[in-house]
Amino acid sequence: MHSHTRALIAAATFAFITGRKVAGLYDHTAKQDLLIAAEFRGKQLQGFDGDRGVKFGGTLPELHDDGDQTFVSFESDGSTVKGYDRGSSGFYEAQVTDGLVQVYDHGAAAWFAYDVQDAESASSYHRGTAESR
Repeated sequence: MHSHTRALIAAATFAFITGRKVAGLYDHTAKQDLLIAAEFRGKQLQGFDGDRGVKFGGTLPELHDDGDQTFVSFESDGSTVKGYDRGSSGFYEAQVTDGLVQVYDHGAAAWFAYDVQDAESASSYHRGTAESR
């Protein structure tokens, strides 16, 4: 799975599970901030990947990545999201814990962690600064 697809999944998962807007992510694996935003309204996700300059979103249970022209299935069982990335033919799971989103990429057989930037304060994260990095 592409790293930008995992970031899209992390942003969508946080917005869906918490009902809060995403203003950016910090990718712990790449050790960098990502320009990505997401918001859920009802069953509709609106998102923008500023690093790639493309929109993503759609109506659940399908999300569309306009950059890769592919779909990602997105289904929740409460606190966990699971799905399938048609672009890489890979499964994933994602969960939110205290402002940290963890995405398990079955193809890579690894977990990836993202801190979520708070849309209400462009420079802070949902977790405390000392905890998050």
